[in-house]
Amino acid sequence: TCALPISVFHRRRVLGRCGRPFDALKFRTMVVNADEILATNPRLAEEFQKDHKLKADPRVTSLGRWLRRTSLDELPQLINVLRGEMSLVGPRMITAEEAFRYGKWQLNLLTVKPGITGPWQVRGRSDIPYDERVRLSMNYIRNYTVWSDLEILLRTIPAVLQSRGAY
Repeated sequence: TCALPISVFHRRRVLGRCGRPFDALKFRTMVVNADEILATNPRLAEEFQKDHKLKADPRVTSLGRWLRRTSLDELPQLINVLRGEMSLVGPRMITAEEAFRYGKWQLNLLTVKPGITGPWQVRGRSDIPYDERVRLSMNYIRNYTVWSDLEILLRTIPAVLQSRGAY
C-alpha cells in the first residue's frame, strides 16, 4: 500500500472579522498525532489550557522548533492576507474555543482582521500571560493608527531575530 504524504501546511480554524471562521495557514511544526498526545497527558493538557502555549512542547518536531523560533512557520499566512482574511498587523487570531477567554471583549476583537504580527508578538510573544495578551489586543483595537501598525511592523524584525518568547 502507498501511504499518503503528510501536508507541509497546517490549517488552524480561527475566527476572523465579524466572527467568520477561516483556516489560517502555517507550516506544520508538530507531529501528526499532536492532539492525541495532548489528550493522553493531563499535565500537558492543563498547562495548554492555561495559556494556549506549551514552553517545552513534546509534540513539536526539531524542524518545527526552528521554524517557530524564526517565525517562518507563519509565512503561509501571507496567503490569508492576500485572501483578505488577515492583515499584516492586528490582534492575534483565536479559535472559537478560545473566544470565551476574551469575555465581553470578544465582540471588540472580532471587529478587525487578525494579524500575522501584533502588539503582543513584539512585546514578548508567548512569554506574555494570556490576560495581558487580551489587554494588549484591546488596547491595539481602541487606539489603532497607521503609525502604530508601522511601529509594530518595525518592532517585529528585532522580535523575530531575538527569538524571545518563540516556542
